[in-house]
Amino acid sequence: MKSAQSTPSGPAPFANLKEVETSVKTRMDKALQDLLHAMSTIRTGRASIALLDSIRVDYYGTPTPLNQLANLHVPEPSLITVQPWDVSQIGPIEKAIRSADLGLNPSNDGKVIRIPIPPLTQERRKEIVKHLHHVAEDHRVAIRNIRRDGNEAVKKLLKDKKITEDEDRRAHDEIQKLTDQFMQKLDQAAKAKEKEILEI
Repeated sequence: MKSAQSTPSGPAPFANLKEVETSVKTRMDKALQDLLHAMSTIRTGRASIALLDSIRVDYYGTPTPLNQLANLHVPEPSLITVQPWDVSQIGPIEKAIRSADLGLNPSNDGKVIRIPIPPLTQERRKEIVKHLHHVAEDHRVAIRNIRRDGNEAVKKLLKDKKITEDEDRRAHDEIQKLTDQFMQKLDQAAKAKEKEILEI
């Protein structure tokens, strides 16, 4: 529901505090889910089919996610196997894995592609952790931006006399509480991932 005098610039107008808080929570949750997805594609010392999530294969001219063209398995901690449903695609799939810049070296026997996951050097682990910190920081910034948008929307409700000053204060506290909760979840997830990367 938009108010009649909504301005085209600035955050979308909200009718009440509930809408603001729901929007803040939904957006923060989305940022957290996005972080978890981004982290699932970061390499650890163990084989994981999530490593191949970003790979697209040229399937008759259409870039297609690998998991839509093949069965992916982790038969042992340092090996991923890819079994294409259409054996004629084994070449393009292998090529896509090779050119994905994941440092993987696939080989095939005509039916199955085997991807050995080389153990990570200490140096490489440190680089990956650094990358993880960047990814986590980007998502922290996103959460802080969502907090700012929420606070601005609350201020606008106060300015438009839709809420009292008490409600304004309470809403700011609530948004800060949500921010703290999501920051904590984000930090815990990043720490757990870092531990996984550094485990030998």
